[in-house]
Amino acid sequence: MRDPYQVLGVARTASLDEIKKAYRGLAKRLHPDLNPGDKAAEDKFKDVSVAYGLLGDPEKRRRFDAGEIDASGAEQPKRQFYRDFASADHGRNPYTSDAGYADFADDDVFAEILRRGREARAHQRGEDRLYSLSIRFVESVTGADKRITLPDGGTLDVTIPPGMLDGQMLRLKGKGAPGRGAGGPGDALIRVEVLPDPRFKQEGANVIVELPVSLSEAVLGGEVRVPTPTGDVMLTIPSHSSSGATLRLKGKGAPRREGGFGDELVKLRIVLPKSPDPELDAFVARWEKGKAHDPRGGESS
Repeated sequence: MRDPYQVLGVARTASLDEIKKAYRGLAKRLHPDLNPGDKAAEDKFKDVSVAYGLLGDPEKRRRFDAGEIDASGAEQPKRQFYRDFASADHGRNPYTSDAGYADFADDDVFAEILRRGREARAHQRGEDRLYSLSIRFVESVTGADKRITLPDGGTLDVTIPPGMLDGQMLRLKGKGAPGRGAGGPGDALIRVEVLPDPRFKQEGANVIVELPVSLSEAVLGGEVRVPTPTGDVMLTIPSHSSSGATLRLKGKGAPRREGGFGDELVKLRIVLPKSPDPELDAFVARWEKGKAHDPRGGESS
């Protein structure tokens, strides 16, 4: 441990009043009630308290100056000045006692700050609780009402708004852990996982669908049934449609942030029959223009 004079920033010839003044200044700046969550300040405050416990006691200071005891704090002060010592060996929560505040009884401003700290702990807001919720892709687009079963057997009803994306969070006010006193409960944070759907892909507000079509449908055109997030619709395939052509269904995509909906983009994929068809083979063999057509470089004369 550092020399207690160095910890308090005073000379070895400092008077007791000077030591007390230095300690008060450091304690006001480093006290955990004034630095919540600051571990470095808390550690420094403990060092300052130990140093003052040694130098603030004339007999212990005399023995330290005489070399009879060292600065490690092996011999603790007879009285403890701050609550961070209260739980060191007893498993209780730090800073739960008011012991040691007598040194600041004449400092109304600091006493008021500490009073507010005690009140804040007595009326502490409950912790937020994190849950995960898996939803189907179509539910992420259209919205849904879901229910989460909690580890304690309770339930939470969750409304999924339309346009929810994978990994986004929902906050349910007051559905977290209970608080202390008038602190109120925390919130429930719901992390949403959107399960993949083999039929759909999403690009922004647009939904992408790959639609298998027969050779006859591609050549002659026709009406086919197409899935959308809100249900199947009939789509007209233009005649002479190539594989890879994209057709657009207006407003059948996901909600846009600025309002309205994106589109569903239907990409055609020509699929031949699984079983060989001698009639189709014979037709293609007689189809001279088909043989002359080069889809990779245009049509020959």
